[in-house]
Amino acid sequence: MEFDFDKVIDRWNSHSSKWDGMEKAVGAKGRDAIALWVAEMDFESPPAVKEALIEQAERGTHGYYTGDATWREAMSGWLSRRHGWEPDPDWITPTSGIVSALGLILQEFSEENDHIVVFSPAYHAFGKIIAANNRRIHNQPMINEQGRYRMDLEGLAASLPSDAKVMFFCSPHNPGGRVWEEDEIRAVCEFCIEHDLLLVSDEIHHDLVYSGYTHHVTAKLVPEVMDRLVTCAAATKTFNLAGAHIGGAIISNSELRRRFRSVSNAAGLLSFPLFGMIATEAAQRHGDAWLDALLPYLEKNRDLLADRVSRDIPGARAMHIEATYLGWIDFAGTGLDRQEVTRRIAEDARLGVSPGPQFGPGGESWIRLNFATPRSVLNEALDRMADAFSNLRR
Repeated sequence: MEFDFDKVIDRWNSHSSKWDGMEKAVGAKGRDAIALWVAEMDFESPPAVKEALIEQAERGTHGYYTGDATWREAMSGWLSRRHGWEPDPDWITPTSGIVSALGLILQEFSEENDHIVVFSPAYHAFGKIIAANNRRIHNQPMINEQGRYRMDLEGLAASLPSDAKVMFFCSPHNPGGRVWEEDEIRAVCEFCIEHDLLLVSDEIHHDLVYSGYTHHVTAKLVPEVMDRLVTCAAATKTFNLAGAHIGGAIISNSELRRRFRSVSNAAGLLSFPLFGMIATEAAQRHGDAWLDALLPYLEKNRDLLADRVSRDIPGARAMHIEATYLGWIDFAGTGLDRQEVTRRIAEDARLGVSPGPQFGPGGESWIRLNFATPRSVLNEALDRMADAFSNLRR
């Protein structure tokens, strides 16, 4: 079956956060602005998703959802097929997205003003949910070794606050695109065991891994950490279903799972949206061929982005992305200050990108650029960026 990732879909005026919310979020104005910021794709989701939603729409009654056993079985089956890990479906609790799950974890397993460990730069929603729950983020800067991030566990051991309770571990990493190696994941797990930290392994990008790299599921690789581990997974990033707001918290430890479900129930969050559950279950049951076709397309977009940045913007460099569809580009070598880089991208190029500082320490001179868009759109965006920085080539 062929899938048309080159199809350009007009998403303006569709209640799209990525497009209709772009000007407010990142400052790019105008009907011809191109949205390359929030982490969702501009491609149609798998046909099986559309078919399942049409079937439900044609039924004409859209009441409360129940019977999530089939949904949990679908997630377990997907993880088994794609990653060689088959968690017991009873370990899985559906959640209203992964960020919601992180907030519940903080509320149940830490206290106000406790420190939460994050390796920075890191997914910006980590910092937002930590602050919103009156916890304090402990940013441990990663080490950039020849354009590839490495976690600094020695530095963390020296700086770890005594009230640190939880570590948020982004695997694969957003925004740096790292696929962590086996020894790196083992070291993180051993650190959490030694320092009595709950480990939250956010693996939402686990399916979006490029040739030459393999995602290692934390729970499968280091089973001895499972008594203090929450694995967060979802179909939403993989299949462009972010609007479903559905994820899964996978917890093998029965007491941790009971506590997580208890706080979820107290917040009224154990009732799930009908259309979101139907869409994500259909994707994980029938989306393999679609994903297999998507990954080579994204890989070509990734390489196109890196080549154009290197050629067209002297002094800028794109980190080599091993996973995700998010480019991470450093402008430090251009000699331009952050404000001027931001202005040229938003005003001259009319591109909506994510500013690096929102990802925490280490992101000051960077931008994150979403390349999960039809290639014609990406080429247009890169042409505009080249024009915006054309004086650097003189």
